[in-house]
Amino acid sequence: MFTGIVEVVGTIREYAPHGGVTRLQIDAPMILDGVKLGDSVAVNGTCLTVTQISDTSLAFEAIPETLLRTNLGELRVGARVNLERAMRAGARFDGHIVQGHVDTTGRVRTVERRGDDVRVVVDCGVEFAELLVEKGSVTIDGVSLTVVGVEADAFDVALIPHTLQATIFGERKQGDRVNLEADILGKYLKKYAEKILRRTS
Repeated sequence: MFTGIVEVVGTIREYAPHGGVTRLQIDAPMILDGVKLGDSVAVNGTCLTVTQISDTSLAFEAIPETLLRTNLGELRVGARVNLERAMRAGARFDGHIVQGHVDTTGRVRTVERRGDDVRVVVDCGVEFAELLVEKGSVTIDGVSLTVVGVEADAFDVALIPHTLQATIFGERKQGDRVNLEADILGKYLKKYAEKILRRTS
């Protein structure tokens, strides 16, 4: 489980398809402390397993399904990614509950800057938009954000300067593909409501 509070931005050192999986080696010396083989790390909000540790980097293996359903399939050497280690039991809990299971991807429709306030509108499709509520939580590329408004097939968020500096959001532009995960509470409530409606119809 994660919180959506990005710890560091890492850089792809190696991106190599091999034997049905793709190896991702990511420079991230600032988060190596305490990381062990088999640990989970969210890479742009996608939960991956650590398969190798070096002095300055972590390596992961991604299967084709993961690459297809997330924006990890578009990464190349030199790309920067948001990283967060799995939450420790008893640790302080910021952000919101993030599973690292990307629901879908969306496309950045617009990035509008108004001084220090940056509004980002993301096209996400009807099914995902139905899971969102104004002032609720959403995860974009592993970043826990508050939903400002919801449309039939899109939503928007407001970014503060710190988020732009501490994550890859400062690099995002119109047309970029982003990983999306809805708040798990919304998913459970939607499923429960649908089950009740089926019983009463």
